[in-house]
Amino acid sequence: MIKIHPVGGADEVGKFMTIVEVGDDAFVFDMGLYMPALVSRAERNGALTEKILRAMGALPDDLSVKEELRNKIRGILIGHAHLDHIGAVPYIEHRYNAGIYGTPFTMAVLDELVKDSKISLKNRTNSVQPDTSVLVRGKHKEYEVEFINMTHSTLQTAVIAVHTPKGIVAYANDFKMDDTPVMGGKPNYGALKRLAGEGVKVLIVDSLYAKSEGKTPSEEEARKMLRHVMLNEDNKGKGMIVTTFSSHIPRLKSIVEFGKKLNREIVFLGRSLNKYTNAARRVNQCPYDKDIKIVTYRNQVFKFLKKAAQSKKDYLIVCTGHQGEPGSVLERISRGELPYKLSPKDHIIFSSRTIPTPETIASKEAILKRLYKSGAEIFEDVHVSGHGHKEDLRELIKLLRPEHIIPSHGHQGIVSQIIPLVQEMGYEKGRTVHLLENGKALELK
Repeated sequence: MIKIHPVGGADEVGKFMTIVEVGDDAFVFDMGLYMPALVSRAERNGALTEKILRAMGALPDDLSVKEELRNKIRGILIGHAHLDHIGAVPYIEHRYNAGIYGTPFTMAVLDELVKDSKISLKNRTNSVQPDTSVLVRGKHKEYEVEFINMTHSTLQTAVIAVHTPKGIVAYANDFKMDDTPVMGGKPNYGALKRLAGEGVKVLIVDSLYAKSEGKTPSEEEARKMLRHVMLNEDNKGKGMIVTTFSSHIPRLKSIVEFGKKLNREIVFLGRSLNKYTNAARRVNQCPYDKDIKIVTYRNQVFKFLKKAAQSKKDYLIVCTGHQGEPGSVLERISRGELPYKLSPKDHIIFSSRTIPTPETIASKEAILKRLYKSGAEIFEDVHVSGHGHKEDLRELIKLLRPEHIIPSHGHQGIVSQIIPLVQEMGYEKGRTVHLLENGKALELK
């Protein structure tokens, strides 16, 4: 018997947490935060606690997990370093007696989060290199758990494969099939085909963009867009601000390289950028380390921007605020709260796309309205997604040939859009493809 317990992420985009029960043993896949609940805390100081986060609705409802199931959990398995997948670990892992496993960059980010939260972890962390496996002890046997290299929008993302007596449980809850990544290797097609030969019982798969036709563009395409926008002749002598995801190390690599071609001093502003850059440094995955300056604390940010405003053409500012998060650097610039006044000569580049939740859509619209009033030239969507489109999904399913499919990464209205695709491939809703809700378990017999 394999039983799937969705704890978070089946009714919303975020706070992902799924428990997979196999007889006497169980595994947790991801422990994430609900980021829209935190949008107002983006760059603000002040410690967050489990109590505060629960009141905000930012944590998975793991208090509902029964003690019998909780006591079966042998491993906490983290697929990648985004906060909606890893951010809850410091606040709720103490409820479990299980090691925490992830790739080196993922575990380095967790270490940064733990330092930031000033909370000590109860459980041991285990760093697993991409394309290797680890043995996790159950009640009566050991389980092989593989971390298979996959491409996404942050480093060392993995498809997690747990080998059980009932078949392989494959977890690919954020992926795209990118054959020309800017950093790291392409998906490990050989390992995925091997899993199919061994028998994949169930695939839990990112279906956020299942309705999007075609294949998700490569990160190399985002790099080309950045080159076009940043190295345009029209940029000379103007202020330039780029905002993107702090966790997107490959994207930051491209931004820094083009900033160097402009002969500008490249300065990262914000605590979040500092956190992810530190994690990349710790695992030797920060190729731009010696090419940047990082300014984090508010008084330092204020002082630097006052200086940069006097000679805008000499600086490339990389900052937080691409979703319009209140308190972020770009949001404060847009409000005139920082000594960097925007003018029609300035270029602001959003190397990102708006996260599709009501909260982020509203905050992004608000910041854009203020930025456009300044007369600055705004470049939006200089970006490609890290989530697989329809043809990425088709390719992954063909490679793994799972017996059952559980679409993930959002509520049923989002993930159900995979149904026409998988029906074409011979799957049947309710029999071999299953839509889940938080708190409602599914037993695969």
